[in-house]
Amino acid sequence: MHESSGPVVVVRGLRVRFGEVEAVAGIDLTAYAGQATALLGRNGAGKSTTMRVLAGVLPPTEGAALVAGHDLRTHSLAARQATGYCPDVGGLVPRATPWEHLQLAARLRRLDDWEDRGRDLLERFELGDVAHRVTAGFSHGMGRRLSVVLAALHRPAVLLLDEPFDGVDPVGVEATLEVVADARADGACVLVSTHLRELAVEACSTALVLRGGSEVAQLSAAEMAGEEGARAYRSLLD
Repeated sequence: MHESSGPVVVVRGLRVRFGEVEAVAGIDLTAYAGQATALLGRNGAGKSTTMRVLAGVLPPTEGAALVAGHDLRTHSLAARQATGYCPDVGGLVPRATPWEHLQLAARLRRLDDWEDRGRDLLERFELGDVAHRVTAGFSHGMGRRLSVVLAALHRPAVLLLDEPFDGVDPVGVEATLEVVADARADGACVLVSTHLRELAVEACSTALVLRGGSEVAQLSAAEMAGEEGARAYRSLLD
């Protein structure tokens, strides 16, 4: 069980520029233990760039970001050790099997007694039958499912799932929702980026709506639900 008396992820004035392009333009975010927060918006809204910063993959151009109490500018390694990250694309080794991916992740994390959890996660995501098949022939959805498994394996204090529902079948969606619920019950802080409002509402208690790299609203799941929520979301993106 992860315990925290204050916010686990704190972002203030986050800006990320690639040359003349400002992918993230001043986002503020506070996320807590036992809660799931959605980064919601269309492609190009700045969701994945924000996730990459929080995962320690990409340095911010401006602003501050704390993950599990660690400043990403000065203690990036400690922050990454507290994090499980499912990237939006890539991250898998084509010539390796799912089981080999799990073995490598466990070795890097110095995990003991991980095998039962690894098998359970593979079965939940219906990857048990292909556990010893190289991932080169996997569909996009199968790759997404394995990426969620790898992110959740070590029960991180901060779980970052970037577009985990993209191209995933109903079994994978349900398994991902279960992983989010389990992580929250374990006291983890969960962030999920998606362009799918209905799944954001189902997975998360709050949503940060992004447009063009900027934060346009922070709403509760209840405010985003149903037809009224759909209308509100469309109006924020127009």
